[in-house]
Amino acid sequence: MSRLLFILLFVAVVIVAWACKSGTKSSVYKTVGVDEFERIISDTVGVVVLDARTQSEYDEGHIAHAVLIDVKTDSFMMAARDLLPKDKTIAVYCRSGRRSAMAADMLTDEGYTVVNLDGGIMAWIQSGKSVE
Repeated sequence: MSRLLFILLFVAVVIVAWACKSGTKSSVYKTVGVDEFERIISDTVGVVVLDARTQSEYDEGHIAHAVLIDVKTDSFMMAARDLLPKDKTIAVYCRSGRRSAMAADMLTDEGYTVVNLDGGIMAWIQSGKSVE
């Protein structure tokens, strides 16, 4: 009986530990829709807009005042440390949301406060928002 109780207790501890660990990343940064993202970036003093795409994608059209740092480059974090202040919220986007989520993970690991645009610039444009 005590052996069964020990096994059940052990399994419960493992499940709780796994649940806590798996939920950590997603709760570190917030992913928001287009309207919320627009509201957040309207705070031009407290927010830096980050475009995590390539130079050619950026040149095709980007959100106003966005800083470009291609998340796929080896120098992404070095450039981020140089260009992005930690005392401001970083509002990051890419084409569809995949690369910006990667950037958001990396930035939050470095202590940045990050907001990610759900659906990326494709959702932004589809909602009728302007690009430069």
